[in-house]
Amino acid sequence: MNVSLDVSAVPSSPAGAGRYAVELAAALAALEELRLVVVARRTDAARWRRLTGGRADVLAAAPSPRPLRLAWEQLVLPGVLGRARPDVHHGPHYTMPERSRLPVVVTIHDCTFFDHPEWHEPAKARFFRRAIRVAARRAGALVCVSETTARALTSACAVSAPVVIAPHGVDHRRFRPDPPAPGSDDAVLHRLGIDPRRRFILFLGTLEPRKDVPTLVRAFSELADEEREVTLVLAGRHGWGSGPLEEALATMRHRDRLTLTGYVPDDAVPALLRKAAVVAYPSLAEGFGLPALEALACGAPLVTTRGTAMAELAGDAATLVMPGDHEGLADALAGVLQGAGGAGASRRREAGIARAAAFTWEASALRHVEAYRIAQGA
Repeated sequence: MNVSLDVSAVPSSPAGAGRYAVELAAALAALEELRLVVVARRTDAARWRRLTGGRADVLAAAPSPRPLRLAWEQLVLPGVLGRARPDVHHGPHYTMPERSRLPVVVTIHDCTFFDHPEWHEPAKARFFRRAIRVAARRAGALVCVSETTARALTSACAVSAPVVIAPHGVDHRRFRPDPPAPGSDDAVLHRLGIDPRRRFILFLGTLEPRKDVPTLVRAFSELADEEREVTLVLAGRHGWGSGPLEEALATMRHRDRLTLTGYVPDDAVPALLRKAAVVAYPSLAEGFGLPALEALACGAPLVTTRGTAMAELAGDAATLVMPGDHEGLADALAGVLQGAGGAGASRRREAGIARAAAFTWEASALRHVEAYRIAQGA
């Protein structure tokens, strides 16, 4: 089967859906039953040849500026695909070339554009609500990254396209409990300005409204008087809508025990997860929550939120709290810190490693192939 994958929206330092597109492209390119063509920006061909190991054809045709690229997808890409003649085209980020005569698969990551538009820039929320409605009605098949997202989709709009659940995977060569060499994790922490001798609570991800980092800051203020040696590390770039976080930081107690790393390079992420005393992922909603799964793969204790995709993927391997409850989060974090080294903590660590082992990018790619076959036969 010949499949084209539109990676033209993936930035040079990808996170979230961008990381999904990178990992998926590499996994699809490795499948013998597939011939993959990645549709990239005109300036980005070399990167995609490298990321796919030279096993995919790179069609570097899209313009770089976002407004031009969005218009190009609708006005020019259908003709480009008509000449390339793939069997199926895949839009991995909500949108599809609406005039294309080819079968199209679209990935839906989450539906917060519908139920929480305040978490997004207004124009972006309007654009993606329309894009999701179009895909739900006209795509040959939809990929949802979790059961949670699939349920939210059917609640948000009318869905006539078949839906395939394709969870993300974990790169188990990188995300593993043991460091690649003695002392290597400590060296990474030093580079990030973190003292590896001190225990720390870690948040990893973009600092944006849905992640609810202000609740974590308030929870840390609650427990910091008792846990005097523990610090808080917020690792990630600032996203849109950081006002509530700035307000929480302004009133935070023990500000001297906070480290803001900014963007963390991919090669530093596993070390952070392995060295954390506890990983806190208090997000209000996610389509999947890959950092939570990667934390489990590294053997890190995980505290995350009930009723979310993170709870779905973690099973009984994580400590769960209600979203937005800073007192409950403080109690959960304190419980994990105080129980470290005990039999219960050891059982949960092993359960997390086993849970994460079931998620691979190869398995995710094969689920995507199922969606491509459904679209091709539609």
